[in-house]
Amino acid sequence: MGKKQLDTKIITAGRDKKWTQQLVNPPVSRASTVVFDSVAEMNHATANRANKTLFYGRRGTNTHFAFQDAMVALEGGVGCALYPCGTAAITNAILSFVKAGDHILMVDGVYEPTRDFCDKILDKMGVETTYYDPMIGEGIRDLIRPNTTVLFLESPCSITMEVQDVPTLARVAHEHDLVVMLDNTWASPIHFQPFEHGVDISIQAATKYIVGHSDVMLGTATANERCWDQLRESSYLMGQCTSPDDIYLAMRGLRTLGVRLKQHEQSSLKVAQWLAAREEVDHVRHPAMETCEGHAFFQRDFKGGNGLFSVVLNRGNTEALTAMLDGMEHFSMGYSWGGFESLILANENINALRTAKKKDFAGPMLRLHIGLEDVDDLIRDLEAGFERFNAVLNHQ
Repeated sequence: MGKKQLDTKIITAGRDKKWTQQLVNPPVSRASTVVFDSVAEMNHATANRANKTLFYGRRGTNTHFAFQDAMVALEGGVGCALYPCGTAAITNAILSFVKAGDHILMVDGVYEPTRDFCDKILDKMGVETTYYDPMIGEGIRDLIRPNTTVLFLESPCSITMEVQDVPTLARVAHEHDLVVMLDNTWASPIHFQPFEHGVDISIQAATKYIVGHSDVMLGTATANERCWDQLRESSYLMGQCTSPDDIYLAMRGLRTLGVRLKQHEQSSLKVAQWLAAREEVDHVRHPAMETCEGHAFFQRDFKGGNGLFSVVLNRGNTEALTAMLDGMEHFSMGYSWGGFESLILANENINALRTAKKKDFAGPMLRLHIGLEDVDDLIRDLEAGFERFNAVLNHQ
């Protein structure tokens, strides 16, 4: 997909006249009940309820259908299921393809709520989870059992940012008839094309870059032909649905996704390079930089980056980190990311979230999301933060 073609797709995807009714944007269609004028019309809707036909509010309205079309046009696959948040997309995708007695393979660097779901919900259901080193590659073959059904990827990984060799992992998984799922939130629908690299189901926390304004909770899961019918029907039976008002805001956010990501990427690289030169920094974990595990896979498979990365410090403690973070002017502290604002969080014990491969980091880790503020203002904010950080350490 060429650059001009991609930028055009971002603007035109999901704008079929049957959804827009000749308006630029699809109208917000709110509905619980869909009414019919005849038995024949109702029977037709019932027979075609899975194929973007108005049938019942939980199945969606034209607002939802337009956004689903747009996601498929940008990310690939044949269908897109919608959920009230990214975690719901993850958990319902997994639940759609497991049963008691099954076994799944989960990347060790996965988003913390996904790990909690495996340990606290799947375990009670009789589904066993094995966590694997994100950089395992061909070695994933040794972990597959006769009852393994799902291989779950997240690339780059949450917080530690390892970029996985998705094509290799998917190839091995398919040799054993596993369903390959990927949390593709970091790349958004436009910077990594999952179905070109062997993924069966691609999941987005659309809360983040798709919406882009920190004001909507939303999840999506796009699937290939192999998995779409099962994902769609299982998610429907588990009661998953979304507000058309939220979908409208997601569609509006989608239109500026390309230009926003370009600015996030440009600014984050400038900040990351500045951080890499700081004496307090051991190394930067930004997929576009050589110091990040899997950087070669990023160069090979991704079309671009974004604003989210991590940095490992040489030293530090809770008191010094608190002094640094409490005084930030432009960086806020918050768990979600992908909006226009810059964020910063500290993690002093990443190994509490890792079981397959512990990290031997020199010091604590900071996770940053670089927003759309002036990048020089952000650097000055970080510089002042390091002054507070060092003042505490130097007086201990």
